[in-house]
Amino acid sequence: MFRLKRIWGCSILIGSGIPYTIKHEKKLDKNRAYIFCPNHFSYLDIVLIYVAIPIYFHTMGKAELKKVPLFNRFFKRMNIPVNRESVTDSHRAFMRAGSDLDKGISITLFPEGGIQSHFPQMARFKNGPFRLAIEKQVPIVPISFLDNWLLLPDDFRRSVGRPGLSRVIIHEPIETKGMTGMTLKH
Repeated sequence: MFRLKRIWGCSILIGSGIPYTIKHEKKLDKNRAYIFCPNHFSYLDIVLIYVAIPIYFHTMGKAELKKVPLFNRFFKRMNIPVNRESVTDSHRAFMRAGSDLDKGISITLFPEGGIQSHFPQMARFKNGPFRLAIEKQVPIVPISFLDNWLLLPDDFRRSVGRPGLSRVIIHEPIETKGMTGMTLKH
């Protein structure tokens, strides 16, 4: 199923006339779990994570995605649905993410908590991804999507999207070994 997601992502990009480049600042260890934290200004980001991230991962995403036909088949097994309005559901989702990390499965989640409307300025990060990374002592890998907000803006009233180059940077992992919850407060 994960390979199908990669094929799905490549097919959408090719069919939409969106070539991409991926710059890796450092080679990732395929035998290690990471928390991938991409910026999020476009639905195109979701497609590109499956093309750009070179190792198997689960994605934490809004529970509403379980209702999207066809996509929901992919979403149920290899993703972690979260109802952001429910503290209990959010906690359950982070417990599942922690369990996946314990099994060596990487997690991808958007630290801003959803698509931001004031692109290209990022919103304040939620502390969940960083708290989870510190608790499980796994590295955080920032990912920058430089052009997606121009190619497929979230505001469909102003623009419906256009072909063009999507540049992706997978930044060097940030180690959390030895960090504690106190690190988040600083």
